Amino acid sequence: MGLSGPSGTKKPHLVCGFFVPRMSVRVYFLSMKMSLPMRIVLGVVIVGVSFAAIVAVSIVIDAAIGGGRVEELTNTDISIAGANGAVIRGYVAVPDGPGPHPAVIMVHEFFGLRRSIIEKADLLASDGYVVIAPDLYRGASTGWIPRAIVLSATVDRNRVITDLDAAFAWLRDRDDVARDSIGLVGFCFGGRHGMRYALENPDLAAVAVFYGAVPQSVEELGSFETPVLGVFGRRDRSIPLDGVERFASALSEIGVSHRVTIYDDVGHAFVTGAEAIAAGGAAGAAWNELRVFFGEKLSGSPATVR
Repeated sequence: MGLSGPSGTKKPHLVCGFFVPRMSVRVYFLSMKMSLPMRIVLGVVIVGVSFAAIVAVSIVIDAAIGGGRVEELTNTDISIAGANGAVIRGYVAVPDGPGPHPAVIMVHEFFGLRRSIIEKADLLASDGYVVIAPDLYRGASTGWIPRAIVLSATVDRNRVITDLDAAFAWLRDRDDVARDSIGLVGFCFGGRHGMRYALENPDLAAVAVFYGAVPQSVEELGSFETPVLGVFGRRDRSIPLDGVERFASALSEIGVSHRVTIYDDVGHAFVTGAEAIAAGGAAGAAWNELRVFFGEKLSGSPATVR
């Protein structure tokens, strides 16, 4: 006869000196009747379900404690045309002088808008560009990889294009921006979606993709003509290098001006913030490639490499 609590509820069983729930006891004794392979499978399932539950809870907690991250980093509202007054937030960096200046849309990685993007926007502004970094997750930002995966996997792809178009229009409407000298640079998630947007907006003067998924055929590129800079790491396991090579070959086949560089001894997301760029190495070299590229395509002359 089992032990009963004050209200008649069943108390936990004592197993090996520990109190455990009755359901766990049933699973335990059921497993003793199984063959060894079946017990291993059951153990893997239990561990997997437990791990998934922990990750799910951690994502919820991160979302709850990180609600103000984007608001702290942004300084501008961008109106979305035809969206009944909807706006997205963005960070804008402006160079000294009246202009008109060339301009850049900077698209964040799969973590969302973070301090490292702000630092890179400021660096480009110091070279004479008006830079806008839109918040494509519309209020979400994280440093926790499981949540970043969820954010990037569930974002509305069509809305991303709409938001980037709003950022482009916002730049074009500014008196201090040279309307025909607007480029885009995207990192990781931003590289992928920035390239998608470039395929749809022939008015972009240049596009730079930092370790983002790219088109791999002439058919995917279509009538694309915008000059391209591609930056990738040889040790990047998320972006297969054979796909990068097909991308470069397809650009060559349709006659698009491009430069695709694969950096040895680095993996994904190696160009982080201002400190990593200042330290040199692959991050510094890749950043200087970007500066020269935008200098040629947007400003008319290469930037002086620091």
